Amino acid sequence: MRTSLNIPEEMLAEFDRTWQAEGLDSRSRALREAIQEYVESHHRLETARGTVAATIVFDYVHDEIIGELHELQHEFQAEIDTTCHVHHGEWCLETIFCHGSADDIRSLVYQLKDFDAVSRVSVTLLRSET
Repeated sequence: MRTSLNIPEEMLAEFDRTWQAEGLDSRSRALREAIQEYVESHHRLETARGTVAATIVFDYVHDEIIGELHELQHEFQAEIDTTCHVHHGEWCLETIFCHGSADDIRSLVYQLKDFDAVSRVSVTLLRSET
């Protein structure tokens, strides 16, 4: 199946350097592997049940989101154990260490991903109890 994508030139150039450095055969193969990794990550989050412990790492533009981010963190204060926050110019990098029901952790992750000022959200599930 053929498809087209709109990707910023800088991101595509970095992607090409990456798959070539790994010795992959083609951009298509690299994209298939990247999509598979994305799907598997989503599946792990979606299938988690019971109580989970997790780290959520994300970056964002501080001035565009800080008020809404604080509101979200207060909404999930029962699930958030602690945060680590560092500034890099206008960008911030934050790690949230949390535990709670898989449903609540999923909701927190999806709400973070919904902010336009958040660039990336990465989740590591550390424990899952059924």
